[in-house]
Amino acid sequence: MRYEAPESLDAAVALLNEESGTARVLAGGTDLIVQMRAQMVEPDLVVDIKKIDELRSISQVDGGWHVGAAVTGAEMNEHAAFKAAWPGVCEGTDLIGSTQIQSRATIGGNLCNASPAADSVPAMIAAGVVLTIAGPGGSRELPVEELNVSPGKTTLEKGEIVVSFAFPARGAVASDAYLRLTPRTEMDIAVVGVGVSLELDGDGTCTSARVGLGAVAVKALLVEEAAKALIGTKVDEAAVGAMAAATSAAAKPIDDKRGTKEYRIKIAGVLAKRAAGIALERARQN
Repeated sequence: MRYEAPESLDAAVALLNEESGTARVLAGGTDLIVQMRAQMVEPDLVVDIKKIDELRSISQVDGGWHVGAAVTGAEMNEHAAFKAAWPGVCEGTDLIGSTQIQSRATIGGNLCNASPAADSVPAMIAAGVVLTIAGPGGSRELPVEELNVSPGKTTLEKGEIVVSFAFPARGAVASDAYLRLTPRTEMDIAVVGVGVSLELDGDGTCTSARVGLGAVAVKALLVEEAAKALIGTKVDEAAVGAMAAATSAAAKPIDDKRGTKEYRIKIAGVLAKRAAGIALERARQN
């Protein structure tokens, strides 16, 4: 196995594109190293991207935020301004493993590992994040919900790397929230995870909403019908109930040791209702 730690994005892309064998990107390594030790993957090349400056920053741009793909969960939660702007996203990253894991695990790695139960992903889907991806043919943008296809599989082409996450600008009366259910209180995989983001006008009417749903399908989902149930309403009991029902309807889980299909479908709606309530209260307090 060959290990490289380039200091530029172009060099990283070139290394990945030129490798004829199996190549893997190492961002934090909290998934990759475990998989290598378990002999689930045996890469010919590992490209460590932690030394690439443009992948390591958090910045405010045109009222929104850009977060580099190699920024850790701990760094996001320690960035006061970003956490105030996107508390639900930070709730998701704060649930990824232990404190020690969060000091290494990155937002890019959590996404590109392509686990349907990744905690940061439903919250980022709810946030409306757009990815910038660099590759041999240049750069492209992609909504975060379109990157993953199924467990362990993404739409990234040979030589491509996720560079950054763009969080959109939004009005003053807006916020988000993320909730999950796990068998244990800490360091467990989500049975269901739901992120909700919404924006209100001056009269308290919901003008924009997004709902992300994780751990109940082959990938995390954008639940458009759930968002439609909130838009144009005062986010009252009837609207939230319709949103919860739409979230449950979108769930297509499997039976496993963490829960039955019926249980997870029910919990999807329950968590959606609770997350919407938290996001609504936060928005009203802004």
